[in-house]
Amino acid sequence: MIVIPAIDLKDGACVRLRQGLMEDSTVFSDDPAAMARKWVEQGAKRLHLVDLNGAFAGEPVNGEVVKAIAKAYPNLPIQIGGGIRSLETIKHYLDAGVTYVIIGTKAVKDPEFVKQACDAFPGHIIVGLDAKDGYVATDGWAEVSTVKATDLAKQFAADGVSEIVYTDIARDGMMQGVNIEATVEMARAGNIPIIASGGITNMDDIKGLMAVAHEGITGAITGRAIYEGSLDLAEAQAYCDAQ
Repeated sequence: MIVIPAIDLKDGACVRLRQGLMEDSTVFSDDPAAMARKWVEQGAKRLHLVDLNGAFAGEPVNGEVVKAIAKAYPNLPIQIGGGIRSLETIKHYLDAGVTYVIIGTKAVKDPEFVKQACDAFPGHIIVGLDAKDGYVATDGWAEVSTVKATDLAKQFAADGVSEIVYTDIARDGMMQGVNIEATVEMARAGNIPIIASGGITNMDDIKGLMAVAHEGITGAITGRAIYEGSLDLAEAQAYCDAQ
């Protein structure tokens, strides 16, 4: 399992939100590229970038920052989400050096698009499923659907998605611990690798996820915890490597 630092981009700065609320954001750095360098130096094996403005706008807004980070670390896998609603946008990011694109809202509203993307760019498509009480939320988490996250996981596994980033919205940015039970349920439902996200706070969460990693949990995204110091990225990755 790899521990993946999150760099959430808002107005060109690196921020963290609480429960996805744009008005409840903390700015951690106005230099996202320097933040990327910090996590790479601490042993990050992949970076998770989110274009928060893009998620709400429905198109890339912080694309130049993403491109700069990808250019600085050509050998480091980077995954990007936020506002990816077209094949053109996917191609643009992959051409810029990004390894994986994460389709979120569009995947829920237009599942056929995921299949098209997987066919066009095999091995590069991740779906982001953000759930509240088990039901998928979209549009920067502003809307909660009537679709169960586990049902969508099964569908996207058949389409050829590489991984699913599963976020429990209630836990995200709240430093309350990861929802291991729901994450395992997702992995079992879709029989597809799951990257856990939301609520990862300290080494207890990393150890808890590692204990169930055999269920198909391949990564853990962490944001606020590594920015505020309750989790040491280097220590967390070293622990996972040793298991």
